[in-house]
Parts: sequence; structure tokens; C-alpha cells
Amino acid sequence: MNITKEQIDDLNAVVKVAVTKDDYQDKVETILKDYRKQANIPGFRKGQVPMGLIKKQYGKAVLVDEVNKLLQDNLNKYLTEEKLDVLGNPLPKQQDNFDWDTEDFAFEFELGLAPNFEVPLKSKKAIVHYTIVADKKMVDEQVERIQKQYGKLVNKSEVGKKDEVIGVFKNEAEEIDNKTTIELDKVKSKKALESLLGKKVGDVVSLKTKGLFKEDYLLSSALGIDKEKAEKLNTDVDFTIEEINEREPAELNQDLFDKLFGKDNVKSEAELKAKIKEDSEKQFEQQSDQKLLNDITESFISTVKFDLPSGFLKKWIQMTGEKPLTEEEANEEYEKSEKGLRYQLIEGKIIKDNNIEIQFDELKEFAKGFIKSQMAQYGQLNPAEEELDNIAARVMSNQDEVKRLSEQLMSQKLLNLYKEKANLKTKEITYENFVKEVYG
Repeated sequence: MNITKEQIDDLNAVVKVAVTKDDYQDKVETILKDYRKQANIPGFRKGQVPMGLIKKQYGKAVLVDEVNKLLQDNLNKYLTEEKLDVLGNPLPKQQDNFDWDTEDFAFEFELGLAPNFEVPLKSKKAIVHYTIVADKKMVDEQVERIQKQYGKLVNKSEVGKKDEVIGVFKNEAEEIDNKTTIELDKVKSKKALESLLGKKVGDVVSLKTKGLFKEDYLLSSALGIDKEKAEKLNTDVDFTIEEINEREPAELNQDLFDKLFGKDNVKSEAELKAKIKEDSEKQFEQQSDQKLLNDITESFISTVKFDLPSGFLKKWIQMTGEKPLTEEEANEEYEKSEKGLRYQLIEGKIIKDNNIEIQFDELKEFAKGFIKSQMAQYGQLNPAEEELDNIAARVMSNQDEVKRLSEQLMSQKLLNLYKEKANLKTKEITYENFVKEVYG
């Protein structure tokens, strides 16, 4: 078998494969002999069917199958040995005069080659790296939420501004009949608040659905209807009051601190606020890092310029999907995927140039860290090392989980590289302002 490459340009090449009878004959003969041993053909004893009949019935199919296997194995070996960085897979060229009845064959495959380019990690324009802080307002609000969550309900005779009212929403025409709890501090409509204040158990209040709550998602839950219906609803509903409660805030004492953080880990209101600030900013760091990763990715895509073998890739998309695409459909798919392909090449180049690797032991430790954080969410703060090892072993036996964790660990390694070498400028910002600035 002889394989040669014809370079068309920097991004395209044709590989020619010459297959002779000597390359496949022995294998084909062996398979046909096995067929003869097993063949059941009327008029012949098993194993005694003439070889000529076997060749006539099975020879062409076996030949085609074996030649295709040879092509695949040797072409892949050639690409590896020649260190050809190809995009997609080799595409067989159409050969109108191809004849399987000859003894020697010539095949041609189109290759799309990855471009050569450099990725400067330090961009000319600095990229913002946000440091999100939990300000006093946020910490105080979180303390209030904790006090409310762990407080006790005190029954009242009439509705006040900060009360929780249990009742039933009804509207026969809209098929609404749902018992719920309304927190008055979440009611947006002034008219609705005026209607509710001072009311007693048994009173029925008519409320307009449009703009009832400060957060739109609360309406569907309160009325017991789906989100789509709630978004379009603009009608009056009757609310029958069944119970009125005031939530008395929990005291900021050692019992509450121990419930929240374990015994004696927090011993004062000042330590509570410091702990809330610390925990919040750890969570914000994940959002900040993700924003940085996204911004650096976009920066690379917009500044690192290189050509792609677009003609080859469009043809590859057209021919290799689940079903053949038209030229127009293939062009559309290429336009959708081009940005992602560009970043894959850029990321691969960064990983190669900076010798970034993932070792099994560090992936296992990464998995254990992920498992530990998951367990902490369910109150298991100090799992035994043996238990972590056992769970990690089960996780690492699942290839899908290994792939997912590997991608996360690689993202973390890239992020650490960018923090060290990219042109970044730090911007300290509150979470509220971060949301406004980043998400509008």
C-alpha cells in the first residue's frame, strides 16, 4: 500500500492511497475459507461447497469490506505518523470510473488542515476582572432574611403591612381555586395593599392580577396556574382570608448561630456578618471567574485571526450528518458552528503551548472536592476520607462524569493561566452593581 499527499494550499490537501492485490488477498482468502466451512447451501454438504460458488456469492462483499478496513486503519496511521492536524475527517473524493472488478485500486481523500497561528495571552486592551464585594446593605438584608426564616409566626386579628396572609384565590371563569400565602412586603400594587390592610379572617378581597406582585413569577405560584397563563392574565380574583400571621424575627443569639454554622463557630452578631460576607464573596467569585472566562474567550475570538478551510468544512457538514444536507443547509450549519470551532482551535493551541495536562490523581482530587462541596449542602460538613474515596471511585468509573469533570478542571487550569498572564484590570464592585453592569 502506497500513501502520498498532494498539498493544495495551506489549508487543503489530497491524500492518495494505492491498494494492490497483495495488500488484501490473504485476508480475503482466509475469510472466504471460513465462510465455506460454515455455509449451508442446498445440494452441498456443510463445508463442501465449491470455493468458486463461495467467491461468486460472497467475494465482492468481503473484498469491499476488507479494503475499506485497510483504508481506515492505514489512513489514520498515516495522519498520525505525518502529524497532520486535520479538521473533521478525510472525505473520499467521488471517482466516476471506479471499478471493484480490478485487482488494484486507487483512492483519493480530501483533507481540511488546521491553520497555523499564535495566541498572545496578553491582549493590548485590558480585560476587566471583577472583584464582587458584599456591601453592608447586602449583609444586613441577609441577616434580616435569616431572622425572618428562623423566626416564629404570631397570629393576628387583622392584616398589617409586614404580615403573611393565608387565603384562597378564586375565579371560576379562569378555573382558579388555590390556597396560598401572601407576604405583604412582596405585593407591588398599592391598590391591592390598601384593599388588604385592616382586613380580618373571613373577609373577601377583590384583587387585580396585573402587577400584583413585585416579582412576576410569584403570580403563577399564588394562583396555581402555569407561567405562560399568568403572564397574559389581566383580571380580578377573589381572595378569601383564612389566617393572618406576623413573623417575629429570631433573636441573634448563640442558639441561632449554632443552627446556622455549627456549635461555637460563630459567637456574635459581628462574627455572623463577617461569615455572611465571606461566604457570599466566595459564591460571587465563581460568577466573577465565569464572566472573566467568557470575556477572555470573546477577546480571543475577535483578536486572533486565521483562515479556515471553509469549503472543505461545509462539504464535510453536508455529507457526514445523520442525513445529507443541501448546500444551503450546510452553509447555515457552518455559520452557526464557526465561532465554536475557532475557539476550540484557540483553546487547543493555548493548552499545547503552555503544556497544560490533566493527571488522573489531580482529577480524582478535583472530584473529591466537588463531592465534598455537594455533601456540605446537605449538612455533611466533615465526611471521612474513606467515604470520599469510595464515592470518587464510583464517579470516576462513569465516562460521562469523567469527561464533565475533566472539562471543568481544564477550565479552572485555563482560568489560572489567564489570571497569571493575561492583561487584566481589577474592578471592585457590589453585587447589585455587577448585575446592572454585566446583565443590564
